[in-house]
Amino acid sequence: MAFLPRKPATFLTVLVSSFIFFYVVFFSNFSPLSLASPAVSTPLRRHNPNEPVIKSFKLNNLKSTPNAMQNQERVLILTPIARFYDEYWKNLLSLTYPRNLLELGFIVPANSQGDQVLKSLDEVVKKVQTGPESQRFAKISILRQDTPSMDSHLEKDRHALSAQKTRRGQMALARNSLLFTTLGPQTSWVLWLDSDIVESPPTLIQDLAKHDKDIIVANCYQRYNDPTNGPAIRPYDYNNWQESEQALELAKNMGEDDIIVEGYQELATYRVLMAYLYDATKDPNMEIPLDGVGGTAMLVKSGVHRDGAMFPSFPFYHLIETEGFAKMAKRLGYQAWGLPNYLVYHYNE
Repeated sequence: MAFLPRKPATFLTVLVSSFIFFYVVFFSNFSPLSLASPAVSTPLRRHNPNEPVIKSFKLNNLKSTPNAMQNQERVLILTPIARFYDEYWKNLLSLTYPRNLLELGFIVPANSQGDQVLKSLDEVVKKVQTGPESQRFAKISILRQDTPSMDSHLEKDRHALSAQKTRRGQMALARNSLLFTTLGPQTSWVLWLDSDIVESPPTLIQDLAKHDKDIIVANCYQRYNDPTNGPAIRPYDYNNWQESEQALELAKNMGEDDIIVEGYQELATYRVLMAYLYDATKDPNMEIPLDGVGGTAMLVKSGVHRDGAMFPSFPFYHLIETEGFAKMAKRLGYQAWGLPNYLVYHYNE
């Protein structure tokens, strides 16, 4: 004998709910909402019967060549963004690489300052992506960070030596989240561009790609007003360097979880810093090999990331984040290069 519930209303509710469930699953064209950026609402999409359910991508045929633009290679521009600068966005829009080949990815901290960044991003992204089709980017992803970030983003706080291990570790987590979420099967190159880079040559992507290097970085400087001589420039990013015997010896005497960071008197490494090698009279295409890199303006062949080179959020051979990335890439057989006479400019606070 079949068991019936004592309350007919309960039985009827279960029966109706089951009917609705089976109808939705088997007879409707229901499509669940996909995860979307907080700044973008994703409408429900019905499945196109002419579109294949299973797509295959031959990654062995994916190329990263020195003629990236001519070969229609897709570039993913990634930016961790804690503060929004209009100058950054204007500079990004000035890049001459075809926008139909460009994808953008941003990761925003989950704090009140991130709320403001998200609002600004939402406004500028909507303006571009609803404008003329020829001016739209192929794809834009905005992520909200689910890992800790610094409460203060003032320059003096960000660059205090005592904050570097925590800050750089948090940055590494954000970079990895952004990379692993946005790297697609059609991506040939990844351009890491910091949110405070406000000036670069419009041909930045083509200029870096033509060197055909696994990893290549521009030299990051800063414009400022000298009280005596007026407008001037000065080095900014000290994370692009060549290793020294002194730094290797320093590392030997460090604790397992200690890190070495550049630009601090307390840690005399005597490394060759690319920031100090700039010569306005020399060829901007001159290349030098590097053992550590910064992420202000760094172009990476996508295969380097796919092979496992990421940004360690932990001490890796006493290095962390972008400098740890260079070390990890080298362990995988890739070499980082720098262009000491090719400049991009950091925002001056």
